[in-house]
Amino acid sequence: MPKHFLHISDYDADDIWEILHLAKELKTKFHGKDNYKPFQDRSLAMIFAKPSARTRVSFETGFEWMGGHALFLGPNDIGIGKREAIKDISRLFSRYNDVIMARLFDHQHIIELAQYADIPVINGLTDYNHPCQIIADILTVWEHRGNLEDLKIAYLGDGNNIVHSWLQLATKFPMHFVCSGPKGYEPDMETVQMVEDGGLSSYELSHEPFSAVKDADVIYTDVWASMGQKEEAEERERIFEPFQVNGALLNSTGKETLFMHCLPAERGREVTDEVMESKNSIVFDQAENRMHAQNAIMVYLAGHSS
Repeated sequence: MPKHFLHISDYDADDIWEILHLAKELKTKFHGKDNYKPFQDRSLAMIFAKPSARTRVSFETGFEWMGGHALFLGPNDIGIGKREAIKDISRLFSRYNDVIMARLFDHQHIIELAQYADIPVINGLTDYNHPCQIIADILTVWEHRGNLEDLKIAYLGDGNNIVHSWLQLATKFPMHFVCSGPKGYEPDMETVQMVEDGGLSSYELSHEPFSAVKDADVIYTDVWASMGQKEEAEERERIFEPFQVNGALLNSTGKETLFMHCLPAERGREVTDEVMESKNSIVFDQAENRMHAQNAIMVYLAGHSS
């Protein structure tokens, strides 16, 4: 069992199911105001090279509910990979803390952080992937559908870190995953190859949004210009405009399709207000489940039972 949580592909399906069942149990405990303190007198170091309100609030709230203390370290507190060697930070924090969560730009930085750590390291996001988000996502789909059978996910937008983690999940859970976006914005081909080599799921690349979403159980989108790409925002808005998730697209699927977005959403760009506020939208259930999924990941890595 991997000590760290860096990629979905590091775990087999049974491990992921264990985390999902644990997340459901912890969600029930949280809403029941249960006294559950597996991290009493423990500390979580949260390293943010990339700021995020949701990641900070969900990890901090969850860890403190479980009895621990979470420390926020922003870009001005720690120049990871710049002011100080990553391996030095990793070894030092391993002596102070019990868990490290890092939200970084460079994926190699999370790999090195884990390589030198004596405590669990959790990937809170890198430019390559976003594994905590996808555990929350599949938990939310499971809750709403009641099962994960015959699942078709249609993702519209940039082939980014969200897509890479969905593709890695598709090597563990059977699904049909469609990535639909403009030419030149496809996901990493080595990650796509993982799905093809695994033979469990099917992957489709589409440049036609309406055909991509036909019979989809879930339509998923993300901002068109992520952090670090804002100088490209105007150009990307023009290129991605045909892939906006709007009422016409959502109503064209031929079934009751769920809508998901990892937030923050730029309403009126990648998704309309109409879709965000529709009965099909499960965006805020998905956002809440970030905390429960992350709590489960931390409990799982620490070897605690619920």
